[in-house]
Amino acid sequence: MNSSVPERLQISPYMAAYVVVAMQIGIGALGFQRIIAQDAGYDAWISVIGAGLVTHIFIWMMYKICEAVEGDVIHANVYVFGKLIGNIINTVFIFYFLITCSAVVGELIEIIRTWMFLDFSPFWFAIIYLLLGMYIVFGGFRTVAGISFFGKIIPFYLVFSFGYALKYGDFSNLLPIFDHSFGQMVKSGYDMSLSYLGFEVLLFFYPFIKNPEQSKKWVHIGLLATTFVYTGLTVISFAYFPPHLLERSIWPTLEMWKIVRLPFVERFEYLGIANWALLILPNVAISLWAASRVQRRSIISVKKRQSF
Repeated sequence: MNSSVPERLQISPYMAAYVVVAMQIGIGALGFQRIIAQDAGYDAWISVIGAGLVTHIFIWMMYKICEAVEGDVIHANVYVFGKLIGNIINTVFIFYFLITCSAVVGELIEIIRTWMFLDFSPFWFAIIYLLLGMYIVFGGFRTVAGISFFGKIIPFYLVFSFGYALKYGDFSNLLPIFDHSFGQMVKSGYDMSLSYLGFEVLLFFYPFIKNPEQSKKWVHIGLLATTFVYTGLTVISFAYFPPHLLERSIWPTLEMWKIVRLPFVERFEYLGIANWALLILPNVAISLWAASRVQRRSIISVKKRQSF
């Protein structure tokens, strides 16, 4: 099967890292700390690093799959299982990405209703937000990759806001280290895996990478950046929250923003949530793009638009 994509529709190798990271860092970064601490306690930061390193193995395997068939996972499934069974398997990915998109939008709505506007309409917000994601998808994958870039660069200043939590943090909360069993660490790493998910989108946009061999180092660098961000958030959260408070905190990342005080912003968490809505927009756009690509390639035998 021919999986070639015109060069004018492809992205530079380094942009592949932004697409992968855009899918990994999303709504889950606001509340994963409590979940991973349930099994490994405050040793869970070690599990975060371990789970992050495991993602490199999966990325290596994904590149091997795509290189073997000189295409994406859609080609791989048809090549291995045949056209009928392969397309049935591919159909599962449509539902997977649609469910991912729905979960992200649903969680964002829950956060906005809890922290900002209790009476706002979830239906109309979801419609507008999804229409925005679809508008990005109609621009083609280069547009999707571009919003992934800006969706991570523009809100990057939020990283510095966690310096306020460091001021009040007690890093003795993390002691003693290695106070939990290996099994508990593994269970905590498994709980963390949901937040690391998203890198599997590489299996679908691989043909859209110009010189994909050169993208390997950038994607691995992106995975390291994701691991660093999650580990940093974990350590800061564990230092800021005593264990008995963390277990009652649904969104620890948001709660750390409550102590930020700026001359021009009284409720910094409002600003953080607004920026997070921009940060997770690539999650929605990429999910919709991946679902539409599988649908166009596997379900309906119609002529594809060249923008896809």
